[in-house]
Amino acid sequence: MEHLWPILVQFVLRLIFGIAVSMAVTPPKLVTAGFYRVHLWVLMGLATVTALAAYSNRVPEEFWQYVFWLSVATAVVCYLGSVIWLYERPQAGLVAIFVVAVLSLCAAALSTRWRPETTALGTSLAVLDLISGGLLLGATMSAMFLGHWYLNTPTMELVPLKRLVLLMALAIVARTLLCASGLSLHALAEPERLSWWLFIGLRWASGLVGTLMMAHLAWQTLKIPNTQSATGILYAGVILAFIGELTAQLLSVDALYPL
Repeated sequence: MEHLWPILVQFVLRLIFGIAVSMAVTPPKLVTAGFYRVHLWVLMGLATVTALAAYSNRVPEEFWQYVFWLSVATAVVCYLGSVIWLYERPQAGLVAIFVVAVLSLCAAALSTRWRPETTALGTSLAVLDLISGGLLLGATMSAMFLGHWYLNTPTMELVPLKRLVLLMALAIVARTLLCASGLSLHALAEPERLSWWLFIGLRWASGLVGTLMMAHLAWQTLKIPNTQSATGILYAGVILAFIGELTAQLLSVDALYPL
């Protein structure tokens, strides 16, 4: 079980990064301040979980103490940001969200298990893997969160939700291109058994193809418009994204390139 802790911690840090970026691109002129305040509380809780996991696990690796402190800093900034949004100061609030994104991305990078034989190309793909994976998770989750927010304020314009669904689709396309490159390079370097390819199939069918289908269905539903149905579709998208990204992280543990 111990080897799963770094994967779970990095998964949560990627999620924090992606949600923070998605919140940052959501225009505060069209969305009430409560959306940012409440979901900064969510990010604070997630950052606290990663800090506790990093501290209690005490993995004997060089950078895990930094992961702990960066997670603590992320939680603190999330709290301060929520206070800023309570007083409806959007410019300062967006700065706080940007800081959360930077801190969580740094923590995710430091929690990565780098193989000694990793090449410069492998390192570059791994960094892009962190960013694209986080954006896919965060955009999908944030779109679902925002869909719920329309139940509280049904008079909001649909532009912010459409923007997040579009970001979700773009993140999936970028993720597909990156993982296709990594998979091709890995297949040439380290051919695997059939069972390995079955998990690759699950990763692609769920995390990429399935999630893209949910983004398309949500986009079409918003044309009606029906935010409640779109939110239900995004629920399914979140589940598929979680399955796909967790499977990808497990498969990539011993791989030279992100899968």
